[in-house]
Amino acid sequence: MASESDEGKERLIDDVRPSLRKRIVVERVLDQLHTIENDQKEQIRQKARSVSDLAAADLLISAVLKKPHAPGWFQAFVDALIHSGCEYAADCIQPDNPVDAAVEAENDYCVKLIEILSPSLMDMKTEVVNLECSAKELITQDDVEKIKTITANEGNRGGARELLRSIVRGRPGWFSQFLEILRGTDHKRLYELTGGSSDCDKTVGKLLSLKDEPMESEAAAGSQDSPEFMVISSTNEPPEEQDLYQGVSAKSRQLPDSVEPSTSDPVEAAGGPEKDDIVLRDYQMNVARPALEGKNIIICLPTGSGKTRVAVYITKKHLDHRRKEGCSGKVIILVNKVPLVEQHFNAEFQPFLKHTYKVERVSGDSQLKISFTEIVKNNDVIVCTAQILENYLERANTGEDEGVDLSDLTLIVIDECHHTQKGGVYNHIMMRYLKQKHKNIRLKKEQKKTLPLPQILGLTASPGVGGATKMEKAEDHILRICANLDASKIMTTDLGKFKREPRKSIQTVEDRKEDPFGDVIKNIMNDIHTHAELNPTSDLGSQTYEQWVVQKERIAATEENPKVRVCAEHLKQYSEGLNLCNTIRMRDALNFLTEYQEEEKKKKKSPDAELVIKTTETEQFLFNLFEGKKKELKQLSEKPEFENDSLSKLRGKVLHEFTSRDKARGIIFTKTRRSAIALSQWIQENPKFADVGVKAYHVIGAGDQSVVKPMTSAEQRDVLTKFRDGEVNLLIATTVAEEGLDIAACNFVIRYGLVTNEIAMIQARGRGRAEDSSYTLVDVKNSGVAEKECVNEYRITMMNKAIDKIRTLKQEDYDRRILEYQMQAIMEGRMRMKKKQQQQMQTEKGEVKFSCRSCSKHVCTGEDIQMVDVHRVNVSLEFRKLFIKRENTTLQERHFDSETETNDYIACKDCGQRWGSMMLYRGIDCPSLHVKNFVVTFNGKKKTKCTSWSDLKMRFPDFDYIKYGSHQLGKSSDEDD
Repeated sequence: MASESDEGKERLIDDVRPSLRKRIVVERVLDQLHTIENDQKEQIRQKARSVSDLAAADLLISAVLKKPHAPGWFQAFVDALIHSGCEYAADCIQPDNPVDAAVEAENDYCVKLIEILSPSLMDMKTEVVNLECSAKELITQDDVEKIKTITANEGNRGGARELLRSIVRGRPGWFSQFLEILRGTDHKRLYELTGGSSDCDKTVGKLLSLKDEPMESEAAAGSQDSPEFMVISSTNEPPEEQDLYQGVSAKSRQLPDSVEPSTSDPVEAAGGPEKDDIVLRDYQMNVARPALEGKNIIICLPTGSGKTRVAVYITKKHLDHRRKEGCSGKVIILVNKVPLVEQHFNAEFQPFLKHTYKVERVSGDSQLKISFTEIVKNNDVIVCTAQILENYLERANTGEDEGVDLSDLTLIVIDECHHTQKGGVYNHIMMRYLKQKHKNIRLKKEQKKTLPLPQILGLTASPGVGGATKMEKAEDHILRICANLDASKIMTTDLGKFKREPRKSIQTVEDRKEDPFGDVIKNIMNDIHTHAELNPTSDLGSQTYEQWVVQKERIAATEENPKVRVCAEHLKQYSEGLNLCNTIRMRDALNFLTEYQEEEKKKKKSPDAELVIKTTETEQFLFNLFEGKKKELKQLSEKPEFENDSLSKLRGKVLHEFTSRDKARGIIFTKTRRSAIALSQWIQENPKFADVGVKAYHVIGAGDQSVVKPMTSAEQRDVLTKFRDGEVNLLIATTVAEEGLDIAACNFVIRYGLVTNEIAMIQARGRGRAEDSSYTLVDVKNSGVAEKECVNEYRITMMNKAIDKIRTLKQEDYDRRILEYQMQAIMEGRMRMKKKQQQQMQTEKGEVKFSCRSCSKHVCTGEDIQMVDVHRVNVSLEFRKLFIKRENTTLQERHFDSETETNDYIACKDCGQRWGSMMLYRGIDCPSLHVKNFVVTFNGKKKTKCTSWSDLKMRFPDFDYIKYGSHQLGKSSDEDD
């Protein structure tokens, strides 16, 4: 019985381990705990000093759970927690009085709120608040003394930081007491920022969440998730279903017959291909009104609420009005991704407008062979990628070719307009607009003719907060976007009965009890460390370790140390292998490592049998090291008991969705292309998924920045079409599918070890468009998704408050701030341009040399390089004697309106290091260099970082086609003779 009791207590501690370790003050608990040996205590203290308190707390819990147990071990641990001031940690492991899950969730909410607002809270009067917290018994006497010491040594903010760490460890209820202390110590601004009411007669400490009354602002009413709807699950059992429409009649969940649905499904959204009438819901009409009056606005509505439908309505009314006035209208709808061109064209603009207006779509992937200028002239509505419009605006600006002017357009609709910032293409277009707008103001004063500018309509589900941790910074971020779009208002509203939010759950995972596969990889890495005399200071496979390896490779390359450089390259791949086996199957991680080794060996084989490429002693050591462990790794990869827990949780969630729904259709978002492909294969090969009707496929990006072969735009389109039609019912996607993908039947979304910012979170969960949809996060080791997700929730709350505050500004105050930001943006743009021109003037005189990154052989100088579009090609005939050509297995389709085509890649004759690609340009073979494969010496100094051509501020001359072509022609004539 005692053994069973111990096992129950062990399970109890293990179940609450993630929250327990955050609430333990390691040093104090160790002083009170006498069931752990002194040498073990010293190891834990060392862990706290060298790594972190969390890591030390984890080690402490493992020491407590270590068998055999001393008599009374559990009670000793509880007593140690209580006597060290960690009462709430003790409460968490009381078997007879467990902490209520709702109380725990709300407490976590409060802790995260303090974390995200800590930059502002550190402005408190620390000494005063410290004394008040002590008087209220929110902190222990040890805490008080430590805070005093830190305040004396590090200043007020250092002490405040420690004070915040201390209070969040307290029992639930600390938050409202802390608010009362802030109010009572004249911290009114901090009190209100942290959720307190500005009316001091109201209840102190009322936390703004969906558990309380909704905010008065329409902006905030539709976008917040509450801990009440967040299920933290650490078992394989699916989370309990929760109805977010509780209290709403079943009838009100259905769309009224008289109202057009607002989804973007090709059939449902358009009301059929012959539908002309557009009927908006009341909330849609509310946000559209200023645009119907001709004003520039941003429409901010949740995903799935019909923003695109509103844009179609505004487009039609705009064109109707201009036709009635006897003027022509020209509308361009800008999107930031190629698949969205077809979606907006086929699902929305074409069905509703085709009977009255000419509608066309264009993207870099289009097969139309006429000029974009002609397409604009001959059509009323054009859906296109923003880059195409920017290219043709630039052509018109330089006068080198017939282009498009902003004055040719009467309305620009910008989809996902939150990207209108920094160096994005949307911002480039709008900077042209703002410059002309302010030029028009000057021309008008001088009574000169002005150029007409189009109306601007921005669409977004979330402008975000731009990483802000303070409310005023969040306001600034949103106002800058408004300024960049020249928006007179940002429009948002309460969706009322049409509001839909998916059920949300988080699946936490447990560490492997044994990881022999990972241990073998780590042993290989340690052997490489020894061989290269490297001494890492962080955990193998961690982000810090990867950064360290990259830095070592760069330094070794510039110092011409091939031994360390090639070892660092291999270590980087093994580190990636460790991460992969925490995300996907061990066999997938092994395949990745095997492919890398085979590719490296292939570099040492020349297509020319007479040419021998040297393999160095270190390279042979690395090849032999992997070969010696490959068999053991293969055997371990076939043992399912050693697989990661994340895959188990993902399997359970997917099977639950497909067995609990009549027609399940979902998306799994994952971090990398490699994991998307591997997860797709895993699902396709597992008969359990086939038994419940899962038909899975992946969709990944079309860019060529990754080492994984990209998808072409045509392949992406094909997969998305199959997903819409139901031929594929489970899509495994990278973030390429996060924004704008509208599939009305999609009813569950899973983010697998992937959390970025609050905008991406809103976009991802918005892919679940159907009734009763769910949104799940599955944790992956070292990803920290649960913590990041909570931070994003608070950012969304902050964003909604900021929008609400902006909407309450007086129009003259709003206009003044917008004007300031616009003037600042224009001036900063001019300064950047001036700086760029100065850099070009300086670098044009520079001397640059390139040597092979692997063997350090001199390859060429800057005088040998010329420009073909954005490509740097080597025009030296001597250069051709230095490389060999190999087949390029990742060939892409030739792009529309492009004169270049990539064929083979080129590699060093001596060591096999890849240098770039052999590019066919107007019938001529041109060796195109990839600068990341070289060590660059600029003005006699080697550059440690030069991963892209933008890192080298050097201007090269344009390609001399006639001169280079004549050399090629002469050479081919000699061969013919």
